[in-house]
Amino acid sequence: MTPNLASLTDPPAPTDEAGLPAGRVILKPRKALPFLGRHPWVFASAIARIEGEPDDGDVVDLFSDRERFIARGVLNQRSGLRVRLYRWEEDQPLDAAFWRDRIERAIALRRRLGLLAPHAGTRLIYSEADGLSGLVADWFAGHLVLQLNSLAMASRWPLLAPILIELLSPQSVTARIEKSIAAEEGIEPQHEVALGSPPPEGVLLEEHGIQYRVDLLGGQKTGFYLDQRDNRLAAARYMEGRRVLDLFCYTGAFSLAAAKLGGAAEVIGVDSSKKAIAAAEANAELNGVANVRFSVGEGFQTMEKYQPLGQPFEAIVLDPPKFTRTRKGVRAALQAYHRLNRRAVELLTPGGVLVTCSCSGGVLREDFLEMLSGVAQKTGRDIQLLEQRGAAPDHPVSATCLETEYLKCFICRVT
Repeated sequence: MTPNLASLTDPPAPTDEAGLPAGRVILKPRKALPFLGRHPWVFASAIARIEGEPDDGDVVDLFSDRERFIARGVLNQRSGLRVRLYRWEEDQPLDAAFWRDRIERAIALRRRLGLLAPHAGTRLIYSEADGLSGLVADWFAGHLVLQLNSLAMASRWPLLAPILIELLSPQSVTARIEKSIAAEEGIEPQHEVALGSPPPEGVLLEEHGIQYRVDLLGGQKTGFYLDQRDNRLAAARYMEGRRVLDLFCYTGAFSLAAAKLGGAAEVIGVDSSKKAIAAAEANAELNGVANVRFSVGEGFQTMEKYQPLGQPFEAIVLDPPKFTRTRKGVRAALQAYHRLNRRAVELLTPGGVLVTCSCSGGVLREDFLEMLSGVAQKTGRDIQLLEQRGAAPDHPVSATCLETEYLKCFICRVT
């Protein structure tokens, strides 16, 4: 039965409170190495058979073809990602104490980073990077927004919710299961305010001295892209006196950082979402920034519009949405990145700054660098890499799940 998000005021008891295995998953020969190396994803293609009668969402143990215990996780036969692994100790359950410990560790890191100030926004829990595969939790100035990205986490919502409330005392909790994730996991999409209610005008967030109104109910993902926090500040350092084009600007964070922190002469922010542009304009007004203007437009078409003007910009920021989710789509994604970056380079004055990003997890850092090399060759322009950056430290990378390094951000000089 597909789990529904339960009300936090009266959550039903979890079905596997003891956290003990209901079955065994046996791997095919020569498939155990990644999981002995503590990678948390077991795909259907690696599995020989399932023993016992575990239901989807139940705890199972993973064994090699030679009957060697490897790890303990949660089964989902509706998904190609059959088992998500959470611990590698045979005698330890996946019970409430385990989930509490993982959540406490994640919160402790963000406290140490100083990212739980009254008006701060931070990623409190980052899925596999915090040992909680399928759970993302963002904190916005006292309000908690969760993405339940797996059946494992959606089915344990009644167990996890009281822990989060006790540890954080949030003013509101909003839980989401996005449509694309729901389809992959075989569960129902959800968008529920489970506790309290976020302010209808948006939560007031402060980042590096800039204020933003964040729509926790209608915004993309959890409402704001916290992963780019430090990249916005880094990019702003190169913007003084420049005319800047910020494409895929969403609610204007790169634009406002360039204008208010970087001293840009003029910033033009463009996004295809009318709602996002309205929010960006409101954020500019909130911060008293007058040298930024926003407009609705598609990224490629916007650059085509400016092409006849020669090289009208001294800095361009490219932060497009995900072009592919998997390695299968990498070739097409890199072709799109090449077209996008090539047009941007052609619009830049000599000595101009290109801030170019990719949030496509399937596109590796070396793939993106090779793409930029191709852009340099095709345009006949030198591209100097000044900074190679990733996500902010509240989005840590797991050394045993390198897929957690999804964000690439390059600050370049184009001569």
